[in-house]
Amino acid sequence: MVFTPGCPALSSAYRVRAHRNSVSSCCALAESAMVETHIVISYGARRCIQLEIGSRVEDASALADVVHHPADLSASISSGSFQTLGMAVVPCSARTLAAMATGNSDNLLTRAADVTLTERRPLVPAVRETPLNLIHIRNLETVTLAGAAVLPPVPAIYHRPRTIDHLFRQTVGKIPRPIRHRPPPFRPLAYSR
Repeated sequence: MVFTPGCPALSSAYRVRAHRNSVSSCCALAESAMVETHIVISYGARRCIQLEIGSRVEDASALADVVHHPADLSASISSGSFQTLGMAVVPCSARTLAAMATGNSDNLLTRAADVTLTERRPLVPAVRETPLNLIHIRNLETVTLAGAAVLPPVPAIYHRPRTIDHLFRQTVGKIPRPIRHRPPPFRPLAYSR
């Protein structure tokens, strides 16, 4: 999910132009005013939405302001000139983590993540793999050293949740925190949606 600043606003793989307070669904969608969200639903995320969430991909896509195809490497979010506040990858598979750690930009999701790191913007991969092997740990280290704020979706119980939804909301509510509203210093190019 990609967030962009100061645009009226609601998705899966993900750059941000402005900050939102909480997110919902496997796509970690933001829910606050004045934010435009862009979503890329990878092929793996499509299966996750169908099998694990029991929802339709169209329902997740409807939550975003702009939906991008994962093969569209010419999309606005693939360029550092397109001003964003940051990006969240929810959920982030070990495969996507490995691609981000090695700069493998063979699809729009990993390209947008690479651009986010290159531009020193916040990147929040919610890595859901468990258990972790040494390769996963090294990839987590690499993206962290590159500037990402790794946020595994680990439910907490200190807030005494009463339902699974409470567990989910607490975890998902942490995802946009590393992404802070920073007005862009310039707008060199105008991209159409």
